[in-house]
Amino acid sequence: MFATGASPPEFEQHRAYLLRYASLQLRDAGAAEDAVQDTLIAALEGWDRFGGNSSVKTWLTGILKHKIIDHIRRQSREQPLVSDDSDRSEAEAVDALFLEDGHWRQPPSHWGDPDKALENKAFMAVFEQCAKNLPAKTARAFMMREVMELSTEDICKELEVSTTNCWVILHRARLSLRACLEMKWFGKS
Repeated sequence: MFATGASPPEFEQHRAYLLRYASLQLRDAGAAEDAVQDTLIAALEGWDRFGGNSSVKTWLTGILKHKIIDHIRRQSREQPLVSDDSDRSEAEAVDALFLEDGHWRQPPSHWGDPDKALENKAFMAVFEQCAKNLPAKTARAFMMREVMELSTEDICKELEVSTTNCWVILHRARLSLRACLEMKWFGKS
């Protein structure tokens, strides 16, 4: 038994959550599994430094964020990110949402209480599916900003894009996620 009262088997109950989290960011099942394994090993090795100021799940997620960032850094050194046709087709789909004067072709529907939706497991499954449909670079930028809470500067450095390009990518991600969620979740009757 450890000083805080939790034991390593408690880590295993968080594996599925950590794997979903890593899979959303990395978009590669093998890399996600590796990141989770590295997280659990680091947690076991650093258990004596866990102060209990947060839940074990939150602590593990913090470790996982660093493992994901490490993986992205290694991956970006190994192969450059290249724009592909999915970015172009996504841009065309986003442009189709607006009239020439910049107004919505069809105004957004009422979303009710988005905070309550975040607590709903069924909503999170739909959100994860929508995020998986984003182009890789767009999804990575969105997850770095909104989930991992990295600064724009850090995202630009990791993805090797300009600040302006980063904001365009994030804007496209938000629009695409909004459209997907409206169709698959909020638009449901």
